[in-house]
Amino acid sequence: MIRKGFLFAIALLLAGCAGWPIPDLPGCTSEARQVIELVGYAQRIATMTAEQQRREYRRSNQAFAKDQGATSRMRLALLLATPGASVQDAARAASLLQPLASSGDAASPLHSLARLLYGQLNERVSEQQRANLMQKQLEALKDLERTMIERGQDNQPRRK
Repeated sequence: MIRKGFLFAIALLLAGCAGWPIPDLPGCTSEARQVIELVGYAQRIATMTAEQQRREYRRSNQAFAKDQGATSRMRLALLLATPGASVQDAARAASLLQPLASSGDAASPLHSLARLLYGQLNERVSEQQRANLMQKQLEALKDLERTMIERGQDNQPRRK
């Protein structure tokens, strides 16, 4: 739990810096720059209205259909992974990230971001599945209780 909080704090810190112009730093690769831009994109998505998110989803989906490269894949996955977004779909976001998370250079910033997000999404999906299962079990117990109450009332002698 502390690890998640730490990662979230780092992501927020990076997101806060994402709007700043990035100077040309020696050793700063274009991929690192791309990751910073993606974090900024994620921050912008989180502040959009539901209608803006739906429009962005249509644009991102069209861009991904034309070019299924890493950048368009990450943009669409970030949009779908945003908690509370009107287009949130953690399972689809995870499926989009899976190829990036399982391949590539371990030191690659883009693949590292994909692995981080993919792991969090898989955890979120499995937690949701557990919650759904528990909800079904609760409903089944309620049905059983209702049936037992009805049977008990049927067996009671009726007063005249």
